[in-house]
Parts: sequence; C-alpha cells; structure tokens
Amino acid sequence: MAKIFCVANQKGGVGKTTTAVNLAAALANIKQRVLLIDLDPQGNATMGAGIDKAKLPSSVYQVLLGMGDIKDARQTSETGRFDVLPANRDLAGAEVEMVELENRETRLKTALAAVLDDYDFILIDCPPALSMLTLNGLCAAHGVIIPMQCEYYALEGLSDLVNTIKIVHAKLNPDLKVIGLLRVMFDPRMMLSQQVSSQLEQHFGDKVFKSIIPRNVRLAEAPSYGVPGVNFDAGAKGAQAYIAFGKELVERIQKI
Repeated sequence: MAKIFCVANQKGGVGKTTTAVNLAAALANIKQRVLLIDLDPQGNATMGAGIDKAKLPSSVYQVLLGMGDIKDARQTSETGRFDVLPANRDLAGAEVEMVELENRETRLKTALAAVLDDYDFILIDCPPALSMLTLNGLCAAHGVIIPMQCEYYALEGLSDLVNTIKIVHAKLNPDLKVIGLLRVMFDPRMMLSQQVSSQLEQHFGDKVFKSIIPRNVRLAEAPSYGVPGVNFDAGAKGAQAYIAFGKELVERIQKI
C-alpha cells in the first residue's frame, strides 16, 4: 500500500516542484516504486520528468473530472525511472468545473484507490495556493512535506500552511499530518539563513529533516533537459542532498 505525500507550500518559488521531481527520482534510485502526480496547471513537474506536456493523450485533468482512467493517464519518466500522472494548462479549467461536482474535495483520493498497490510512494506536487487542486491533494495524502527557504517571508507562509493542514485534518482528512520540513536553496554564507534554520529546529524539533538542500546551479539546469537533477549530475551537491533526503524519508516512514 502506497504512502501518499503532498509536497506543498502556499508561497511560490520555494522549490516545491524541484523537490517533488528529485525526491521521486531519489526514491526510484533506491528501488522504490514511485508515482509523481503533477497538480499544477503549469505542468513543470511533468516537464522536469522529461514528458512533453503539449502531447498528452490524457492527464490528471481528465482523471479528476471522471473523463479518464488513472491507469491510462499515467506515463513513465524514462529519465527518472518513475511513473507520472502528468498535467498541462487544461488543469486550470478544473478549478471551475469541479465546483459543481459531488465529492469535489476527494476526486483525487477516489481515483488513486485503483493504483495504491502499484507503488511504495505517491508524491503530489501541489500548486502554490490553497485551491481546489491543493485541497484534493491534501485530502488524498497521509502527510505533507514542506519545502521552505530559510528567509523571513517563508516563516510567514509556513504558519498559514500549518493552519490550513490543521483545518483539513479536522474537517476532511483525519490521517493528514506534517511529515517534515525540508530546508531548500540553503546558502550557509548568509547569516539570515542560519538564523531561520535554527529557529525552525527550535520550534519544530524533529519535524525538521536533517537533510539540507543547498542552492545549486546543476539542479536549476536539469529541468531544461527533462532530467531530474539527481540523475542529470549525480555528483553535484544538490543531487547528493536529495539522494540523502530520499533515504532519510524512507527511514522516517519506517519509524512512524
């Protein structure tokens, strides 16, 4: 039975998609069966996994609206060695169309029931807003992985997200919890980064992953080639950090 995790943060530009794609590849590299779900209409996770979003026969849009089967819509990332439920700009219309549907918050959860036994991990890349799409991700998930930069504004956004998770836990998904916070785009030369990192450790304790993802050019270059960073340059510091994070996540899940 798959463990389902959202990679979420209501603040944009904090490395959610980079984390989702590279975590999927890192887990695949240690022989885990992984499905990556792209819930962002921009389709960046789809492209980062080497799948052409302009040529999708079916996508997560059709799955959410009941117009397609998840087993038909998923594709295999040849560069990442994991499966992808891809997205493109069609998904933007789902926000409006789902308003009229029954059980609109649990459409993704219902669809995933058909493939839970096919995977060890299902990762959901959520858009940077509390939308109907994000809500579907949170209702389907067992937990949330929160990537965040160590800067002041990130702390503000974190409190909003934690409150959202508490509300969803109370009203829609009692299984939902914060799995951990991942520090990304970390620059140890900046005093502010070190200060915010220390504050996170003091406030959240063991909820903060030990792995820290440094700011890394090779990770930023990888999506333009359609290759996850951990496979694009496995020796780069960023790739090594995500590989370590994948192993840490597996160990953490075994203890829960």
